Amino acid sequence: MISYRTLFWDLDGTLTDPKEGITRSVQYALERLGIEVLERDELVPFIGPPLLDSFQRVRGLSETDARRAVAFYRERFTETGIFENLIYPGIAELLRDLQAAEVRMAVATSKPTESAERILVHFGIRGYFQAVYGADLEGGRSRKLDVLREATRAFAPFPMPAAMIGDHALDIEAAHACGVDGIAALYGYGAQEEVAAQRPTHGAKDVPALRRLLLP
Repeated sequence: MISYRTLFWDLDGTLTDPKEGITRSVQYALERLGIEVLERDELVPFIGPPLLDSFQRVRGLSETDARRAVAFYRERFTETGIFENLIYPGIAELLRDLQAAEVRMAVATSKPTESAERILVHFGIRGYFQAVYGADLEGGRSRKLDVLREATRAFAPFPMPAAMIGDHALDIEAAHACGVDGIAALYGYGAQEEVAAQRPTHGAKDVPALRRLLLP
């Protein structure tokens, strides 16, 4: 089994379970646009990908309305939804033990960097990461590929072997494009068939399985 020396981590659906905060904030944004959504489970596809893309792809909004929706989303998420979130059991202990094993770690997320920092601090796990790379609020860097490309550039030189861990197909696609292994967090919210189509290097069905993979 490979002993990874560098790990890039996705946040939503990999380190934490953000379902309540994200879906409630999306619901609020759509309601501000006059669109009622009674079942928040319909909004699970918003977890992971960039919001602007998801409002257009999942709900069929125009780009103009999608930008309005993102602004409404941030109204609620910034103060309330950001902490309607749970760290997955076993993640903090895994990060602690990886740090003790001298594995270099960074977060690479499509969430804005400032929001990611606040969440990591809230859960007491910010200190395990040397850096946090996220989207910029102007939209110049929002796709996971753009974020991970910046992370691998800014974090270099980093010891190999290296991997990106994430629950979404976009995480695995970005990993391969950036020349690192892609580890699928199959316990998250990414569509399993889409993840499988990207041919992840490894998959972990839960956090204990991820521990066995990363700390052989």
